[in-house]
Parts: sequence; structure tokens; C-alpha cells
Amino acid sequence: MKGDDNDPKGLIREAYNIEGITKPECRSIFLDWALSLPMERDTGQSLRQLLGMYSADNPGHPMNEVMQEGLSGMEAPRRRGGWRSRARN
Repeated sequence: MKGDDNDPKGLIREAYNIEGITKPECRSIFLDWALSLPMERDTGQSLRQLLGMYSADNPGHPMNEVMQEGLSGMEAPRRRGGWRSRARN
């Protein structure tokens, strides 16, 4: 089985199976996962479902923290850059 709707390539599943994986390695896998998710798929919903599937059975796994950070980052407001953010005189 390759994956499912939330993890099409099975990247997140495989990350949980890698013994001794580090947080930077999980971040790299997470980025690949995010880029492989279809555009029409709700990333936040997928993250919540994946956390529900894996976090309870894998306490302390660095992927839990990486996915939690990804979910939090999606909910945080973003600053506008460029000329719109500069003070007008």
C-alpha cells in the first residue's frame, strides 16, 4: 500500500517507521509531504487526521512536533511584505 488521501506517498507513515529519526529529517519529510498533497486537499484537515492516527501510538516522536508546528503555522496570521508593509510618509 502506497498511501491514502492524507498521505498519498506514504511519507508520514514511513517517517514513523524510521528508528532514530531526527526532527530536521522529519521537517524535510514534512515538506515533501506538503508538496505532494493535491491542491484540492485541505492540508489542515489532513494534518489533524494524521496526528490522530499516529501521535497517540508514538509519543515523543519528532514528527508529532513537526506536524503540530505545521498546523499552528497555518493558523497564524501572516504579515504582508513589500511596499504594503512600509510606513507611508
